[in-house]
Amino acid sequence: MIEFFSVSDTRQTQPTNTLFPPQVAVTTSKVSPWLSPVLYFVGNYLLLPSFFGRISITGQENIPNTGPVILAPTHRARWDSLLLPYATGRYVTGRDLKFMVTKTECRGLQGWFVRRMGGFPIDTQHPAISTLRHAVELLQQGQMLVIYPEGNIFRDGKLHPLKSGISRLALSAESSHPGLGVKILPVSINYSQPYPCWGTDVSIHIGTAINVQDYTNGKVKQNAKRLTEDLARDLQSLSNPELAFSHHDVAEVSNPPKGKGDEGAEAVEEQCGLGLCPSGAIAEEQASIVSVSRTGATSRRRELLTVDY
Repeated sequence: MIEFFSVSDTRQTQPTNTLFPPQVAVTTSKVSPWLSPVLYFVGNYLLLPSFFGRISITGQENIPNTGPVILAPTHRARWDSLLLPYATGRYVTGRDLKFMVTKTECRGLQGWFVRRMGGFPIDTQHPAISTLRHAVELLQQGQMLVIYPEGNIFRDGKLHPLKSGISRLALSAESSHPGLGVKILPVSINYSQPYPCWGTDVSIHIGTAINVQDYTNGKVKQNAKRLTEDLARDLQSLSNPELAFSHHDVAEVSNPPKGKGDEGAEAVEEQCGLGLCPSGAIAEEQASIVSVSRTGATSRRRELLTVDY
């Protein structure tokens, strides 16, 4: 018998007896043992190869096979969350990915899939301590966690200011368990057109992992700033290697409100038949380049645990 489960982003139990103190809200994430193999197969052999004209992947040899890893990709379309498992997930490393996503991505039918494929929501305006703690726990367990450091989808192909929360979270996990070996893996995703439709080409460039332990000496704020700047420099190099990168302003503000352009982009993607599940897979475990042709044609809230998503 197939067992269905529902995972809540913040499950809080209220006591029925006043003699017992209230329990703290708990954030959890799970990968469905029956749904994930199906979606990986569909994404690997059907959805992604047939939708995109060509998928080029470089730098897979840079992906750590073990230990805690934060994947830090650029965010250009909702397709990103399907292409990341395709390029770095189960069929490549034998590991599943966990995703920190916005609350809106965990609603409705899309949210049903997201929650069963390792996704858990975060309130970007007021991140819950339980959510941040869960992210740190995943790293302490040696898992792979996806966090989009730009915070929003940007379709102009340019690298936008990164949020410092990804660095603070990584430093929190490393400092809580010295020698844990947390690594941040920069990933650049680029499409041949701003709104991916059928036949669009996509390129994924995976950079060299950043060793978080190298940033643990000194004050947390300065370490987080330096780590964020180095991550931005690596992402800039992967995204636009022809541009000289001299300085990157670290964003310390919350995400800007969604504009009309973002709404239009979502509409275009829906018309293009965008899938609602957050994962895919990859067929070949090549070390450097994989080309697949189309078939048949988070300000500080709690000192260290702050995420400016």
